[in-house]
Parts: sequence; structure tokens; C-alpha cells
Amino acid sequence: MLTVRFSELSIGPGTLFLDAGAGFGRHAFEAARLGAQVVALDYAQDEVIAMRATFSAMYEAGEIKAENLVGVLRGDATCLPFADNSFDCIVTSEVLEHIQNDVAALSELARVLKPGGTLGATVPSWFPEKINWMLSDEYHAPFVVGGHVRIYSGTELKAKLRAAGLRVVGQHRAHGLHSPYWWLRCAVGPAREDNRMVNV
Repeated sequence: MLTVRFSELSIGPGTLFLDAGAGFGRHAFEAARLGAQVVALDYAQDEVIAMRATFSAMYEAGEIKAENLVGVLRGDATCLPFADNSFDCIVTSEVLEHIQNDVAALSELARVLKPGGTLGATVPSWFPEKINWMLSDEYHAPFVVGGHVRIYSGTELKAKLRAAGLRVVGQHRAHGLHSPYWWLRCAVGPAREDNRMVNV
């Protein structure tokens, strides 16, 4: 599921695109399909390996061209390995809530974004996220390595984006149809993937 509205990002052939905190690559893959030159970065090595395999399969299937993939690499969003003003478009989707020093990450994203470029950032909605935290300590840090470390309000996120030197031009809320699933997961224990309530 894409959590960023690509129609608002002006992505097309030749766009230099960074997916920061790409996970298994859903946004990077979509940008490549649209003709962008994609760099996908994630902190987790297993996800980097999986992304490389998927990009290879997409190329072999003719879904993308060789020039659509600039690189897939392991890295830290608080210390990006790119020059200033490198990217036309950056997506960081469902990432900032995992990063202890989100201010440093936003500063780095602003640094590598070209003047006039676009950043698409998404975080979980406050209310469903608050319920997850109330239902289970196993859902968030410090109990889970790499788990969520904060719950953003819309006001807080916008203030941090502006403090990083970014201009907020819009926001929207997407459906939360996955929220009841996560409430069930948290109620039975997030790590219990074998539970019938969450494995239907």
C-alpha cells in the first residue's frame, strides 16, 4: 500500500528520487515505474537485500529500465551519505516515528533536497497510534528494538518540518483501515503472528 500521494510529487522520467527509510521498497518501486532515477536507503540490512532482489526481478521482467535504479543502500537517515541538493523528490514514509533524533533526520532530508524540490513525509495518525501504545508495551520502544519512539500530532510534525527549513504546502489523512488489525495485534501481543484473530 502506498502511503504517499504520488500525484502530488511531480515524479517522472529523470526525477532524482530518494526513498529514505524505504523498508521493502514500495515507494521506491513506484517511483521507478514512473521513470524516476531512484535511490533507496534503509537502516535494516535484510530489507536492503530484499529490495535489491525485487529491483532485479522488476528489471528482468521489463517493468523498469536499468537507469531507473541508481542504488539501494544501507544507511542512517540522521547522517545521509549524499551531497547537498542531490534530490528532486524525497519520500520518507512511516519512518520518522522510529528515529530517536528525528530533528537530525529532517535536517538531513532538507539538506539533500534540491531547492524547489518536494518532500513527502508520512507518520501514523495520533489517535490509532495512541491506542496501540495503550494496548501493548510490546508495540513500541524501548520494549521493541526499532519500534516507534514517539506519537506525532499534526502540529508537532509541521513545526519540525518548518524548523528544518521546509515549507509545508499541504497535508492529508489517509484511511486507517489497517488500524483495527493493529489493535487486534496489540491486544493479543504484536509478536504473536500465529494467533487466529490476526491470521484469518
